Amino acid sequence: MIDNVTVRRLGPNEASACVEALAEVLIDCVEGGASVSFMLPISREKALAFWRTVANGVALGERTLLIAEDGNGEIVGTVQLITAQPENQPHRADVAKMLVHRKARRRGIAQHLMREVDRIAREEKKSVLVLDTVTGGDAERLYQRAGWQRVGDVPNYALMPDGAFCGTTFYCKQL
Repeated sequence: MIDNVTVRRLGPNEASACVEALAEVLIDCVEGGASVSFMLPISREKALAFWRTVANGVALGERTLLIAEDGNGEIVGTVQLITAQPENQPHRADVAKMLVHRKARRRGIAQHLMREVDRIAREEKKSVLVLDTVTGGDAERLYQRAGWQRVGDVPNYALMPDGAFCGTTFYCKQL
């Protein structure tokens, strides 16, 4: 627990039950400028549909969903470990949608989520993790401090929520 925040893994039923709260975190992050696959304005329906798909992936065993809850039980952060990979990559997983609500940032929540991702990945016999993030964004420092190795950049890979182009930096971590 960090600063009265608990990180835990959600099972299939819990993942479905948390869709509303997870949508709030996603909407806040996108409205705050995070390039996480969604454009402004992001509708509540679109955010809910995304999290329902994630919950289905949890139920199918294709991904792990972690949440960070504050002392009031409110979800303030989340990250996913996508374990469904091609047959020739059973040792690999992708880390996706590292999100922390703006009101809960700068408290070590993202670091705690990333440590738990590493622990679960090891538990699931994954030895290579991969992720991508906005080039030059705040998350790069987080990943580098957590032992991730920068692989390379792709200019103009994605769009920011406001429609501006952004580069993407790819990282990997050997466990």
